[in-house]
Amino acid sequence: MKKINIAFFASHGGSNFQSIVENIQSGNIYANASLLISNNSDCYAFERAKSLGVPFKHISSAQFEDSLEFQNALLALLDAYKIDLIVLAGYMRKIPQSIIQKYKNRILNIHPALLPKYGGQGMYGMFVHKAVHESGDAVSGATVHIVSEEYDEGRILKQESVAIDSEDTPESIAEKVLAIEHKIYSVTIKEIAEGKIKLD
Repeated sequence: MKKINIAFFASHGGSNFQSIVENIQSGNIYANASLLISNNSDCYAFERAKSLGVPFKHISSAQFEDSLEFQNALLALLDAYKIDLIVLAGYMRKIPQSIIQKYKNRILNIHPALLPKYGGQGMYGMFVHKAVHESGDAVSGATVHIVSEEYDEGRILKQESVAIDSEDTPESIAEKVLAIEHKIYSVTIKEIAEGKIKLD
């Protein structure tokens, strides 16, 4: 069975990126951590990539004259690394439609809530956790889903919930949810690599 080649997209810290790569390098996930791409030249995820020995590239629409040139450069980079699966790990830009079409059902994202609740444009990071906190919900969690043309509307692959206490703050909710993210993102990718989850 061929190992799948994974490209990670991150904009900031990249803790999910590190968690998944460590699972790959330990042999728990049958895949190659082939490439990290970021739109942010100063992202901490690059430091993680250096320490993990994963190739990394800074590529941003600001480097190109127009959107088409940027998309073509991104597609060429993914092609050069023979990427089979794209894993978003805190990537703060909308994926261009040409990438979604080329990698149809091959782009994953993790959302820090139980979709379809608290999804959509503008719902990311602490915005989600503040909304959950203000709602008084007794549970939150994380959702791994396929990326489609619309924010957070692709097919859900895996979810896990976590209890929220009355003493919880948005920050403590974020910590609880991040622990769930690190767990279920790797499990989902492992099951994809083993053919247990079908993407088509």
